[in-house]
Amino acid sequence: MRILFAGTPAIACPTLAVLDEDPDHEVVAALTRPDAAQGRHRTPRPSPVAVEASQRRIPVLKARSLRSGQAREVISAMDVDVAVVVAYGALIPADLLERPRHGWINLHFSVLPRWRGAAPVQRAVMAGDTTTGATVFRLVEQLDAGPVYNTRSYPIRDTDTSGTLLRRLAEQTTDMVTAALRDIAEGIEPTPQPLAGITTAPKITPDDTRLDPSWSASDVDHLVRGSSPAPGAWGELAGERFKVLLTRIWHADEGLAPGELKATKKHLLMGTGQGTVELVTVQAFGKRAMSGADWARGAQPAVGATLE
Repeated sequence: MRILFAGTPAIACPTLAVLDEDPDHEVVAALTRPDAAQGRHRTPRPSPVAVEASQRRIPVLKARSLRSGQAREVISAMDVDVAVVVAYGALIPADLLERPRHGWINLHFSVLPRWRGAAPVQRAVMAGDTTTGATVFRLVEQLDAGPVYNTRSYPIRDTDTSGTLLRRLAEQTTDMVTAALRDIAEGIEPTPQPLAGITTAPKITPDDTRLDPSWSASDVDHLVRGSSPAPGAWGELAGERFKVLLTRIWHADEGLAPGELKATKKHLLMGTGQGTVELVTVQAFGKRAMSGADWARGAQPAVGATLE
């Protein structure tokens, strides 16, 4: 099949690689988001998919939106059998959905209809789900509501962050896309999604990830792991913000009030509404990430200091 691939972050690259190396398919172009400012000096850099595609000598199209512009015109005129989407990051206009002969299919990292939207893995971890998965479905106008070619479930480990879980899903689900392409070639139609069990997964913002020490230790841990590595959970101490990128539930009773910090030589602990968490990895804004104990040695929180 002649394929248009659409994706932006690193988690899309394994699928792009598999399709490019499959003798049954030809990736004729890769659609991705424009270069984004990164690093301390905010230098514009191409997306991981743009880099991967360029290394494979696949033509690259860059577009923030497909409602207008050159990329839209190129795609409208493109001779492709199907478009494959993995985390492109923008909606596909309705008229473009009809351009490939067999439409657009999307690899989405949840078992639909649970967690429709931009941040399914993050929302699953934050909600305390014990399983997640992936779905390959046909794109329709309604967000993540199209009929399904296949699904697969995976456990969420107690130590998973959204970052580690996304990487694992990206590596282990590429065959789901090739299986869906075989179904399309054989004329097998996808199955409509169930009407029950729909939940949404909007993009995570910093407003969603402020630490609330009145929550239980388990809920705080879910919030931290679900928002790590980005945007990262955060709190304030003496007016200074800091991120918490990894926590661990602390099973000993430390008698700490919600938000109260206790630093030792090897650990940084915080009381919650029910139980205690260890702040394993902490990052002052604009600084590198470090262990909670190392951060506390620099920040020197007073005895009994409490998150604001």
